[in-house]
Amino acid sequence: MNATPMKHLNCPLSTLTLILWAFFATLLVAETKPNVLIIMTDDQGYPELSVHGNPVLQTPNLDKLHGQSLRLTDYHVTPMCTPTRGQLLTGIDAARNGAANVSSGRALLRTEIPTMANYFGDAGFTTGIFGKWHLGANYPFRPQDRGFQESVWFPSSSIPSVPAYWGNDYFDDVYTKNGKPEQFKGYCTDVFFNEAKAFMANAVKAEKPFLCYLATNTPHGPFIPKPEDRAVIAKRLKDPQFDHLNDGLKKRLAAYLGMIVNIDKNMGGLLQFLDDEGLADNTILIFQTDNGSLLGPQYFNAGMRGKKTELWEGGHRVPCFIRWPKGGLAKPQDISGLTQVQDILPTLLDLCQIKPGNGPAFDGMSLAPILRGEETVSDDRVLIMNYSRMPGFSNYPSPHSQTQMRADQAGMLWKRWRLLENRELYNLDTDPLQKTNVIDQHPKVVEKLREHLGAWWKEVGPTANEEQRIIIGTKYENPTKLSGTEWLDVFIDQQGQILRGQQKSGYWLLDVAQAGEYDIDLRRWPKEADGTISGTLPDGTGKALPINQASLYMSGHNHMSISKKRAYGFEGLTKQVRKEDKGVVFTMNLKKGPTALHTWFKGKDDTMLSAYYVYVTKK
Repeated sequence: MNATPMKHLNCPLSTLTLILWAFFATLLVAETKPNVLIIMTDDQGYPELSVHGNPVLQTPNLDKLHGQSLRLTDYHVTPMCTPTRGQLLTGIDAARNGAANVSSGRALLRTEIPTMANYFGDAGFTTGIFGKWHLGANYPFRPQDRGFQESVWFPSSSIPSVPAYWGNDYFDDVYTKNGKPEQFKGYCTDVFFNEAKAFMANAVKAEKPFLCYLATNTPHGPFIPKPEDRAVIAKRLKDPQFDHLNDGLKKRLAAYLGMIVNIDKNMGGLLQFLDDEGLADNTILIFQTDNGSLLGPQYFNAGMRGKKTELWEGGHRVPCFIRWPKGGLAKPQDISGLTQVQDILPTLLDLCQIKPGNGPAFDGMSLAPILRGEETVSDDRVLIMNYSRMPGFSNYPSPHSQTQMRADQAGMLWKRWRLLENRELYNLDTDPLQKTNVIDQHPKVVEKLREHLGAWWKEVGPTANEEQRIIIGTKYENPTKLSGTEWLDVFIDQQGQILRGQQKSGYWLLDVAQAGEYDIDLRRWPKEADGTISGTLPDGTGKALPINQASLYMSGHNHMSISKKRAYGFEGLTKQVRKEDKGVVFTMNLKKGPTALHTWFKGKDDTMLSAYYVYVTKK
């Protein structure tokens, strides 16, 4: 730029000062990066907003946001928690990123794939997550390992999940804050919103743009609302128009929808916070949910078939609102065309002018030109959703478990066509409730989609079911608390299963970072629960089990010669369990590298299960 000498300017100095101030202020604004705020609620489907016609629930604040936003009306996720979250954070399909299931050792996001927090952190943003993570409880899979500089989180499907702090009940719970357990006062959803607002306020003080990921646990089960929010829905359900609903369903709806009443109140407070802090205009605000409704088919499903975990439309079509008042987007309106959760990251990078560098190619696409009103979504776009199924019938690991992702379990979306599990075809234009399978009537549509599926699976199939390993023996996590949630291909994820003493067996895939001596502490209850292996908890809850023996096996270690076993300290891999034992500790010298850890508790009456919890400490 060529500077103009001051003596040639024909204006008073005060006017010149104002001109220069305005010029540099304009440059400053142009260089100011937008903030990013993503809110994702848990198991709140498309039907659970009053603006979408819900007859029971009122969501005035979400409705207000709806009116201020661009709304993606044909927006799709995976119909279960973890895959959606992994896809949101990476822009990459679950078949590629490793997070294909909600547990069973298959909810771990590949470490070589950057997350949204990595991209934004590298670009100078302060990054924070508040609420549900569900992509791994151990190193190197935790939020603080994946680019989040600030975090208040719980690890798995629900607050009372197996790897979470024992006894959390939504009120005054213990969460992990920046790597350490901390108790927070108040109701869970209120805590996460308040912590997110504090994070954003601190970013403003530090004059740094922020990426804030606020992922509530509600309204995921267990259904525990605040009493006053439950009362709002219970009162509404007394209206005679709901007499056709049975009392049991009304009770569940009062709890489920009551949690959404609380979400909406918090959304109102959040929107006010953004206004008060002067953040609303330059914050890209996205609201979406992670999968379809839980109870929708039982009372109101917004004209769709299906619910969470199902491939029908109600399982994966969810709301997505995008607001950025001063970002040059089109005016608030509905945007049609197939879009998906993998689009969010490339879109945000585009809007924030962040180059992804040498990161992997995204499976999603940038919607920035569409949000600006410059383009529309192509009718040629085909979406594929796939995820591994729950091992519902498995009490022990199997190499052919339901958790193995398969091509023929995918859902394929093209225009208004839906090819589900390669055996059912629906046309939503003529059959929105997906009642009539027309696969035999449209061979050309089926052929097109099957060819697309085959090409996709040829590319992703060889690595889609690769297992990820927890790393032990590092400075980042020592001791490592392992839980049954990461048993490969076996489902143990709820504390209720531990209380009932479900007799399941599994193993952990580990990577030993450093050779050396390790203590391996086998437990039925986590340390904070303070229960004995064979007994109940101190308060008398839980089922006592007649356990009298503990055993350990680590692949690649037990197959040594007798002399080497003695040298490495491998004697005594079976120990007796006394009535007063809370844990049984084995001390072993471990080699560096990959291994699998197997454990067993055995007792009379054919009792046998694996240790639900193991604490591994490098000495």
